[in-house]
Amino acid sequence: MAALAASLAAGPAAGFDYWLLALSWSPSWCAEADGAPEQCAPGRDLDFVLHGLWPQYEDGWPEYCEADAAPPSRRETAAMADIMGSGGLAWHTWKKHGSCAEMAAADYFALSRFAFGMVSRPRVPARTTPASVEKALLAANPDLGAESVVVTCRDGLLREVRICLDRNLSPRACGADVVRDDCRPDRALSAPPAP
Repeated sequence: MAALAASLAAGPAAGFDYWLLALSWSPSWCAEADGAPEQCAPGRDLDFVLHGLWPQYEDGWPEYCEADAAPPSRRETAAMADIMGSGGLAWHTWKKHGSCAEMAAADYFALSRFAFGMVSRPRVPARTTPASVEKALLAANPDLGAESVVVTCRDGLLREVRICLDRNLSPRACGADVVRDDCRPDRALSAPPAP
């Protein structure tokens, strides 16, 4: 898999500059009315799930690209449910982001799974702060730097951890446009437990 990442970096520019690995806190998603039934089913016990591996520009990001590669099969998207929560999220992520990676769907999902597996995901207490989540993530992943991590929240809930990676999947500083919300470092957050 490292060879696939390296070939992306060494090959022709795929039209983007780096990757953003988005890890959603699944229980916060499930706390909302629009949470996916498959992802939020009792007994799934999901905490951080892969929201996606997204191509990024230094300023902005591509989305909904017209890909030369065939879209993923239902089998390929369903196979991602173990780390993405549902095959539906895998399909949506391919359509919005993966289509811009200029690679076959199978390679995109394999690279996404590899990137997700590279990150040690710490336990998060039910009451926390963005700074505490970032500190725990950095402690569990010494190769990451604070400049490559963004914690997001909404309505007092932990939403996502976003990690910026270069084309070889090594940590790098996030671009200035990586979505940063009103998630102040000292803001009290809930991180609901898995259903």
